[in-house]
Amino acid sequence: MAAKSSFLDKVLGRIDRLNAEGLQTVVQRLASERSFLETLFNTIEDGVLVVDEEQRIVYFNQAVTRLIGLSGKDAEGRSVSEYFPELDWQKILALDAVGTGRVVRHEFEIQFPRPRFIRLYAAPLQAKAAAGSAVALILHDATEARQKTFEAIESERVQALTLLAASVAHEIGNPLNALHIHLQLMERQIRKLKAIPAPSPPAGRRGARATAAPPSSEVEDIALKLEQYLDVAKGGINRLDYIITQFLQAMRPVPPQLHPASLNEIVQKTLTLLGPELDNRGLVVREKLHRQLPEAPLDVVQIQQVLVNLIKNAMQAMTRDGCLTLQTGAGSDGVWVSVADTGGGIPSEQLNRIFEPFFTTKKKGSGLGLMIVQRIVRAHGGRIELESNVGQGTVFRLWFPLHERPTRLLEAATMEPA
Repeated sequence: MAAKSSFLDKVLGRIDRLNAEGLQTVVQRLASERSFLETLFNTIEDGVLVVDEEQRIVYFNQAVTRLIGLSGKDAEGRSVSEYFPELDWQKILALDAVGTGRVVRHEFEIQFPRPRFIRLYAAPLQAKAAAGSAVALILHDATEARQKTFEAIESERVQALTLLAASVAHEIGNPLNALHIHLQLMERQIRKLKAIPAPSPPAGRRGARATAAPPSSEVEDIALKLEQYLDVAKGGINRLDYIITQFLQAMRPVPPQLHPASLNEIVQKTLTLLGPELDNRGLVVREKLHRQLPEAPLDVVQIQQVLVNLIKNAMQAMTRDGCLTLQTGAGSDGVWVSVADTGGGIPSEQLNRIFEPFFTTKKKGSGLGLMIVQRIVRAHGGRIELESNVGQGTVFRLWFPLHERPTRLLEAATMEPA
């Protein structure tokens, strides 16, 4: 830049002495430099946007078009606030009012042309520019970096929970087993109590008070109530045992054992398993299975666990006469299965949290089922798509690749003959 500034300074210093041929040479060189800079700016991935003192767009490169959807020359001369209404442009345009030459950074999300997380850097074009001078804006797409940060945070949180699971699960499991055994012993004693015949009143001399024995009906009533209390206690223990099992499965996932399998068969086996519960709830089940669905490398047990979790969530989200739809399909590089319900849907503010551990929208949920689903799908190299509308229902769509990712091996080093 120093050489270019020197060239321009020399030209401006003697511009009044240049003839027509000299002016033509200067113009050609400036045009060449402009073409070079234009090519350079259109090559970089970050967006470059220049705004004048009246908030009008005077220049932008092709990356800006890709990032925020500016189209051709129609955007030149338009107010930049039309594209970033959430930013304080008066403050940004006056950021060098005190001559510090500082750079201002902002982060925000956009939804058009597609959802992105943008990091914006704003700086005056000249370090000693006066207030109200033109400003250069650099737009950096930080969507992927932000997602990696979220994944790193999630990984650290899961590691912390894993350490917690190793100590807590054992401490809770032993007392639960002891409680379960003693409840079974109490249940046996109650059955013996119900089998004892009612005692006959003792024979005594006339006029003596006989000790009254409790009637058999009263003993049966007490035994019945004790059985009911035991059922409640056993239900609570089973619930705690289920939560611990889910917790350990979520924290200590087993690598999938991949073998060619049909999603259609897994769906049908899962529906057969849950059929009685679906019938008891009075739900309508619709199957839309692809007739020629290719096999994919899947762990049948784990994928069935995924479908069980999703179908049970769908059942709990619906009332009687609700409709559960399971559909399969295939693409050029994978197969997919969707689980759709006609329940109340998930509010938009909760969609980003439903895969978090212990987050649940149900009164008795553990908040681990969807975390397990996400873990298994990721281990298969697949992905989850979620669509939910409040009052209409929710659709989970799971995609799995048709081929396993090949294992990359290091090439053996070849030794040169001596």
